Amino acid sequence: MELKDIVAINGKPGLYEIKAQSKGGIIVQSLIDNKKIPVTITHNLSALNEIAIYTYEEEVPLRIILKSIGEKEGGKEALSHKESGKVLTSYFREILPNFDEERVYTSNIKKVIQWYNLLASKNFDFTAIQEEEETEEA
Repeated sequence: MELKDIVAINGKPGLYEIKAQSKGGIIVQSLIDNKKIPVTITHNLSALNEIAIYTYEEEVPLRIILKSIGEKEGGKEALSHKESGKVLTSYFREILPNFDEERVYTSNIKKVIQWYNLLASKNFDFTAIQEEEETEEA
């Protein structure tokens, strides 16, 4: 399982892994219950590899944030996304100290932590995440 194959579907809980291409769209498998469902163009998909979080300087790709949490937690699950907003914000500040607090809401932080924990529960290898922008800049 690679991060580029993981998507979130607007209006549906959890994350999904792209399994196959079909005539009308794609087939995805839920990471929560392993059910496969067809996804058409009418669904709003977000690839985790393409999501970024606002900071005061730039946008930081979600993959880098997930990798940072993975390093901090040793690949194990982090705190629960059901913690209070203050606890979540404080934890997120440890991961990404300069995130834009006016544009990154507690609900965004909850979602990032929930996604991280779901991937961690599936033994996702966070060390394999490529930090593409960093290698391009060097």
